[in-house]
Amino acid sequence: MTDLSLVPRVDRLTRASGVYLLDGSTRIAAPDALAGVVAWLQGVLRPATGLRLADGAGDGAGITLDLDESLGHEAYRMEVRPAGVRITGGDEAGAFYGAQVLRQLLPADVYRTARVGGVEWAVPAVDIEDSPRFAWRGAHLDVARHFMPKHDVLRFIDLLAMHRLNVLHWHLTEDQGWRIEIRKYPRLTSVGSWRKTTQVGAGVDAPEDGRPHGGFYTQDDVREIVAYAAARQITVVPEIDVPGHSQAAIAAYPRLGVGAVALGGEAVVEPRQLEVHSRWGVIEDVLNMEESTVEFYLDVFTEVMELFPGAFIGVGGDECPKVQWQADPRTQELMRERGLDDEEQLQAWFISRLDEHITAQGRRLFGWDEILEGGAALSDGATVASWRGMTGAVAAAKRGHDVVACPDDQVYLDYRQSEGPDEPIPVSISLTLEDVYGFEPVPPQLTAEEATHVIGGQANIWTEFMDSPRTVDFFAYPRLCAVADVLWSDAPRDVDAFSRRLDGHLARLDAVGVEYRPLSGPLPWQMRPGIPGRPSTREERAAFVESLVANIAP
Repeated sequence: MTDLSLVPRVDRLTRASGVYLLDGSTRIAAPDALAGVVAWLQGVLRPATGLRLADGAGDGAGITLDLDESLGHEAYRMEVRPAGVRITGGDEAGAFYGAQVLRQLLPADVYRTARVGGVEWAVPAVDIEDSPRFAWRGAHLDVARHFMPKHDVLRFIDLLAMHRLNVLHWHLTEDQGWRIEIRKYPRLTSVGSWRKTTQVGAGVDAPEDGRPHGGFYTQDDVREIVAYAAARQITVVPEIDVPGHSQAAIAAYPRLGVGAVALGGEAVVEPRQLEVHSRWGVIEDVLNMEESTVEFYLDVFTEVMELFPGAFIGVGGDECPKVQWQADPRTQELMRERGLDDEEQLQAWFISRLDEHITAQGRRLFGWDEILEGGAALSDGATVASWRGMTGAVAAAKRGHDVVACPDDQVYLDYRQSEGPDEPIPVSISLTLEDVYGFEPVPPQLTAEEATHVIGGQANIWTEFMDSPRTVDFFAYPRLCAVADVLWSDAPRDVDAFSRRLDGHLARLDAVGVEYRPLSGPLPWQMRPGIPGRPSTREERAAFVESLVANIAP
């Protein structure tokens, strides 16, 4: 028995004798319901092998895909013998994951995109039965701080699918940029999608580069990306971050900002004009809480829901400073009119309004763990991303809400990868590959019933200091391989066994062209000498997070 360097690992794998050889006679047979999986498999195997791999039927097909609903959602069974390969999925997703594993069982050169000569395309004889531990196996990608072109987003999706991850949490708006076309409000992209300059490095004294940065996705782009992901069994969950992290929107429409409305509800003739922010950190400029602002964002989310068919719609809700609301007479007037005692309740009121709108469309609100603050009357379907440690996961599950675990001290992949001096722009604590492999999404404080609310986990990639797709590669991989492994498999953790599997898996990443961080440390061109970071110790970070979550602790 061996795991054959499979990442993620599979549940049950038994070796048999012999191999199956792909050759010119190999055909792929499947029912019509799996035509999409067949097309994908042909598309990824043909370039490197040079084989036709035509559609076929009958016992001599070579590769046969089939369905058996009794296996369950996303589960599959694979049998490889010298006479052929049979993959049976509990549904289309299961068959797709079986096809992904078939690809991993072939030589790593199969991941190349042009014909490779001199390779025997042999699949070892195995029996595999496999299914995932969690329903939500995700990665969060911030394209607002640094824009990622469409073709690179598609490549990122392919890499997620390669690791049997099934959710892309797509962070589309920020203080530093608005990245999605909203046709009712065109200035969100004509003004809000670009900034004049960008901070380089961390810290209040960090310089700026003086170079404009921007970009956005048209609605046609979004539809293409969502469909491309769906064909790879990935759901794209959009996030429009409110009421904080909204300076790009306020720059585009100043009437959204605090101070744009005077006491009594009279609009200010010339509200303060902000620019799209060029610096990092938590920004004090936030949305005002006028009914007109609520209506603006209901319009935005209506268009968003037309583009994203998945169940979950992200509203952010994180890191919203309250200082402007506290100092603004109009905001205080609104709080009195609405019977709200403090600014936390005001934010909860705003999130609840969005929740009502999203729920009415048959969708589920998805937000960071701050949405638990202020006694928010969240719908039953509201789902919480617990990022400030696991306090939010415990609090949400105990209140009956589903949870996606993504604690910063375990799976924030923008954090530095070692204590070494060569890590580029070192942020926060060190999160080594071994640290990430230790990620456990289910808090031990939960009862068995409460633990059923933990629907999965995700790694979060924030791009303040990732100014290119190759830099995203460096921070994401191979740590995202570890996340994929622990979210798929419920087997006992074995760091040494994972390391051995990863050694073989890195050859696949090399063939794809992933510019991951080598296990020995950054390559010279992956370093950023002289660019200041913002490192902290685990003790410092833990104390800071504890102070943030005191108001939601169960």
